[in-house]
Amino acid sequence: MNDYRLVPAGDSAVIVEFADRVDAVVNARAVRLAAAVRAASVAGVRDVVPTFRSVAVYFDPLKTDLTALGARLDDEARRPWEEPASSSVVSIPVTYGGASGPDLTDVAKFAGISEAEVVAIHTGCTYRVFMLGFLPGFAYMGKVDARIAAPRRSTPRIRVPAGSVGIAGVQTGIYPSDTPGGWQLVGRTTVRPFDRLRPDPFLLKAGDSVRFYSVQADRG
Repeated sequence: MNDYRLVPAGDSAVIVEFADRVDAVVNARAVRLAAAVRAASVAGVRDVVPTFRSVAVYFDPLKTDLTALGARLDDEARRPWEEPASSSVVSIPVTYGGASGPDLTDVAKFAGISEAEVVAIHTGCTYRVFMLGFLPGFAYMGKVDARIAAPRRSTPRIRVPAGSVGIAGVQTGIYPSDTPGGWQLVGRTTVRPFDRLRPDPFLLKAGDSVRFYSVQADRG
């Protein structure tokens, strides 16, 4: 019995859905499948988008042999699971607390620990990039230690500054541009997750590993 399913999404997309849970193994299967489909250069395929537990394949119905595409997706999804090779870790400097992380105090209260302990826990994990979405370059990373996994704010902010590092339950992420947002802001980084002037605008991709480290604010 297959542990995945192919779901049509209109006349120009199909979704491959894996297990109904969020974990590294399921996500790794989705990322591997997306990479394999891209590498196959199937005629008419416009885009391939991995998510936490699925892959969306967008295609031109006038140029794509849907039967052949379905067979390709079946073949790739059935392939035996192989542990992926360890990837390099992207290190992100973060200024925690104060104006850079206005919600650090609230996260500490949620956890019943000090702000310094929240920082130590947040910087003590290696996070997996599960997927990109919401904004160009916004990486959904996890999993955040349950002790500091504070839920989203009840009232989102109208403007979250670019570079803000937030927590929302078991997820953490970096806002790549100024935008409304409801995540708990614990710090800010000068690293740009998305820069259209770079040869590769996206700093992070699904499947990457990330660690945050604490730096002091420049007080001039």
